[in-house]
Amino acid sequence: MNSRLPGELITLGGDRLHVVSEGTGAPPVLLSAGLGGAWFDWIPVAERLRDRHRVVSFDRPGLGGSPPARRSDGLRGEADRLAALARWTGSPVIMVAHSLAGFHAEAFARLHPGLVGGMVLVDPSAEQDDPRHARLLTRLAPLARLAGNAVGLAGIPRLAGPRVRGMVMRMITERGDVAPPHFARAVYTRAHVLGTLLVELTEYRQMAADLLALRRSRPFPDIPLRVITALADVRGDGWERTHATLAALSPRGRQMVLADTGHMVHIDRPDVVAEAVRDL
Repeated sequence: MNSRLPGELITLGGDRLHVVSEGTGAPPVLLSAGLGGAWFDWIPVAERLRDRHRVVSFDRPGLGGSPPARRSDGLRGEADRLAALARWTGSPVIMVAHSLAGFHAEAFARLHPGLVGGMVLVDPSAEQDDPRHARLLTRLAPLARLAGNAVGLAGIPRLAGPRVRGMVMRMITERGDVAPPHFARAVYTRAHVLGTLLVELTEYRQMAADLLALRRSRPFPDIPLRVITALADVRGDGWERTHATLAALSPRGRQMVLADTGHMVHIDRPDVVAEAVRDL
């Protein structure tokens, strides 16, 4: 384990995962970051919840402080990983997921309903129709990993990774980068992180297609559900309507609309995410 990073490395399902656990209260809260994200994206939320809950954030293989995996797990693999983390954390958990991780969280709830006691989806990814070219893009995943790793081995992330991360965060958030600089340096100088991020991009459409298929065979459990919708970067009302459909998955679901907040809700409005958790 890199001594510059908090938390610990644990082995679950054959993977080594970096996890950070804070607090001791129940019910525990499990936090899952979006595309290419890391545990430190949740710092503002964890600070608001750790006085009442055990709060566990983690990194998927190849991201944050987790070593890379040899394979991609697909939607069911991601759901099973959340189930293993829920058991390790102390189920049933309140599941909080941002963006792409919303796919994983919904699949987790459908496949392992006994392990989740409530859910908050933070501006989650959502698709109502089968995405086109899903399998074709998935076949590109090995090439995407190789390309990203090649850039990493060339030393480019070590030279520019943290700087690029900071620039991107300033562009897409109001608060900028909430991660302590030494955390960002420790993560975004790693050669494999870019490759993992590119793999997640290529697998997005297949994840969406697999979730749509799963909805036809596995019901969503009757649990408290909050869907936070961010509209500052969105034109039209399609995104709001799509998230309203997600909130209706549970009879105890409710949508929370933020008209003036962008996609990185957990960074710009961590108070709203913490409030949604407490509301459950």
